[in-house]
Amino acid sequence: MERRQLEYFIAVVEHGGFTAAANALHVAQPSLSHAIRTLERELGGSLFHRLPHGAALTSAGTALVGPARQVLRDLSTASSSVREVLGLSGGRLDIVSQTTLAVDPLAGILGHFHVAHPKVGVRVVDPERGSEVVHMVGTGQCELGLVDGSVSTSDLRCVELPEQEMHVVLPPDHPHPDADAVTLRELAGLDLIVTPPGTATRDTLEEVCAAHDVVPRIVVQTAHRAMIVPLVLAGVGAALLPTSMAADAALRGARMLSTHPRLLRRGRLVWRSGPLSPAAQAFVSLAVPPAQG
Repeated sequence: MERRQLEYFIAVVEHGGFTAAANALHVAQPSLSHAIRTLERELGGSLFHRLPHGAALTSAGTALVGPARQVLRDLSTASSSVREVLGLSGGRLDIVSQTTLAVDPLAGILGHFHVAHPKVGVRVVDPERGSEVVHMVGTGQCELGLVDGSVSTSDLRCVELPEQEMHVVLPPDHPHPDADAVTLRELAGLDLIVTPPGTATRDTLEEVCAAHDVVPRIVVQTAHRAMIVPLVLAGVGAALLPTSMAADAALRGARMLSTHPRLLRRGRLVWRSGPLSPAAQAFVSLAVPPAQG
């Protein structure tokens, strides 16, 4: 079993077919197909059902996905470790993060990381739900993850990230009194622009509404976070956003108010047990305050 075979196998899994995988890897499809057939002969069974439009995993293929990803991750870590010992730089760091945590604090941490390690390529994946972050780190699809503190991460190593304050963002001409803050009862009564159920911000809003025995007045639900501020500016409704996103909205003309009492969220940085690649270890060192390191 060779590294190349496992890379081709995982590419077919992730892209749903041999042609798409070959295109993504920039290799000829016959070469990729031959490598997969050789792997199947070595393992003694088919890994894929060949379909007219793509490929589906067999039970044997499903069993191989997790170990294959872990082997590739371990090989990458070993290679990075050797390069570091030899005084080389480079490699890649894969991070998965919920969207609001990707904006803050991940973007800022990555800025410092890039200055210190400019030759390390970084890939950031941003699923909506924290459970998906935990799954992608746990299965080896990404080495590090940023997830809301309310999400269970019992099988992963983790450290707490600094607290984030949430702010209410209102349309420029909203009739709310000219004040610096919104009470949580007032927040629960606003026309709201929200993300889908199961997302961290939506969970926070629903907890506030439940505490005041109010059914949230949802005017727009969207998974497209880039729509939220334009919807606020268009007068559609209010939104709850972390400080950095709320401040950007304020620069574009929205009203940014604190909540009373303050709504605070805390994220976690998570990774699997075992050695980290040098790039991941350097990122953790930048992200974690010295008292936690």
